[in-house]
Amino acid sequence: MRIVPAILTDNPRDLKRMLAHAETFTDFVQIDFMDGDFVPSKSIGPEDLAEIEMSIGWEAHLMVKDPIGNLSSLNKEGLKRVIFHWEADPHREFIVSAIRDLGLAVGLAINPETALSQFAKFIPNIDSVLFLSVHPGFYGSPFVEEVLEKVREFRYRFPSTVIGIDGGVALDNIRRLKALNMDYACVGSRIFGHDDPHKSYEEFVKAAG
Repeated sequence: MRIVPAILTDNPRDLKRMLAHAETFTDFVQIDFMDGDFVPSKSIGPEDLAEIEMSIGWEAHLMVKDPIGNLSSLNKEGLKRVIFHWEADPHREFIVSAIRDLGLAVGLAINPETALSQFAKFIPNIDSVLFLSVHPGFYGSPFVEEVLEKVREFRYRFPSTVIGIDGGVALDNIRRLKALNMDYACVGSRIFGHDDPHKSYEEFVKAAG
């Protein structure tokens, strides 16, 4: 199971600092965008990446009500995948088409309260599913245990779909997550809130290996 460092901040200077740290120990990160509407908090926006030269690959996690509006202003340098929320916008086919038109992979993020039955028929349209194991919007939110059963059922029904988990991932639960045959886990505050982000990342990699 791959460990993907997740960057969440409302400060452009912190964004640059966190990216600089990440470049020393990984070749891929997730950057979170929050609009203060779909989720209660607001983060940096796509415009804050405009002047940054990305030397590593990344995916954009759009915790926003208007994925298309944010998509159009993303810095595409190094961008591999765009993840939008099932719950955010009902025009999902249009969003998928817009992402694919940019030559990018499509990810679908699922909030803890959303049942598998609500989005199962949509899976053939996308490349990956990111299960939120916290209620999104804040670093360090508590882990929602009930999500694991949904992940287990999803893996059984869709064995070839790439799946990840995001939120509340810690060294004391990483082995349980790996046992569910997930492809990757996003780790935010427990890497970038650590005195030594590189060391923390390596501890997660070892635990997930």
